[in-house]
Amino acid sequence: MHRRTSTIALSLVLAGIPAATTAAPTTGDSDDRATPASMAAERDEELRSAIRDAAATARATQARRSASGELPGPARVPRSPQPTLEAGVEQLVADGAIGVTARVETPTLRWAGSAGTRSLDGDAPALERSPLRVASNTKTMIATLVMQEVEAGTWTLDTPADDVIPGLFPDHPEVTIRHLLSHTSGMPRGTNELILPYVEDPEDWDDFVTAISRDYADAEHVDAVNAVPWASEPGEAYSYSNTGYVALGMLLEEATGTDVGTLVTERIRRPAGMGQSRYPEEPGLQGAALHEAMFVDERGWIDLDTFDPDVFSHSGAAVATVEDLSDLTTSLLGGDLVSPATVEQMLAPSSANPMNYGLGMYALPDPCRPGEFLYGHDGASFGSLSLTFASRDGSRQLALGVTGRDLTVGQDALYDINDALIPMLLATC
Repeated sequence: MHRRTSTIALSLVLAGIPAATTAAPTTGDSDDRATPASMAAERDEELRSAIRDAAATARATQARRSASGELPGPARVPRSPQPTLEAGVEQLVADGAIGVTARVETPTLRWAGSAGTRSLDGDAPALERSPLRVASNTKTMIATLVMQEVEAGTWTLDTPADDVIPGLFPDHPEVTIRHLLSHTSGMPRGTNELILPYVEDPEDWDDFVTAISRDYADAEHVDAVNAVPWASEPGEAYSYSNTGYVALGMLLEEATGTDVGTLVTERIRRPAGMGQSRYPEEPGLQGAALHEAMFVDERGWIDLDTFDPDVFSHSGAAVATVEDLSDLTTSLLGGDLVSPATVEQMLAPSSANPMNYGLGMYALPDPCRPGEFLYGHDGASFGSLSLTFASRDGSRQLALGVTGRDLTVGQDALYDINDALIPMLLATC
């Protein structure tokens, strides 16, 4: 088990633990209570740090193998990496994850694996093609739709949001589409600000589950960030924001007259061949899907089947398989969804930030090719996490999905995703 044995009471957790960050401040809460939403924000930053650490560890391992002659000639993976890959996903479940699904593909390897169960209390096995809530991987879909509109001449990256929906951000009319795509608008993350007014008892986890089971309108997301101070002025600093992408979805619907779910289906899912992806608006996951649950000390596991995707809306509502995520990433990088020139715009870091975040995607140092990068995104809901990355030419790719998240702050999580991620990264070499 990776998790330490210390215990933190919920009443202390909600008393005001700040959200950790590796960039500019990401919250602007008018209330200083920490909530499960801000706790999840802290875990999200830990996830992104872990992903970067995995890439660094994989790179060091690959360099050592090459230097020792363990890998003669061009860098290669061991002849039979499957046992190591399978052991990685099984380790996550052994340490506390509920369900895991993973995929690696290279010119010489095609591997998919799964471990665990589909739900907290069930015994149906997780499958290699089990869908799950992919959360912020939705942002890549939204960014692609926005860039399609840029290519069509509907707007430019420097078009103010106010030109599309007047008064959207009344105190910040200079916010542009580029600011929203690149998380440089200065607005807070937004999820905590949205949920907090509906969490009446900060010591009652059931109250929190009720709040995230509520049906939220997109305008409520925007109202929530407009009601609090922003971290910085637009364009000054990187500040990750879910509400920024909710706003982009609103702009898309205003400009096209079509709901975002339909746009995703017609212009992303079908062209990319994402056969099992959905863009739900209501709670509940069907069929072979992996169900969400969160873990907190003093309470244990909490089922999240009533979670309403409107809590994240256009910043994180999508459901997909890991194969779908790989198809999204490689189709985008290959120029199937936007032009190659637009792809380059999306990949270029748009500000000084540790994620090398561009426009709906970010760059991870390639552990197999010094000086090159893998491109993709991660996603973390309250009860699931996912990631997808691929080489620039799309020939090497990986995707991982896990359900069951430990939101207890101040101690190690139940499992370490790098038990699976590091072998996966090495398998792409």
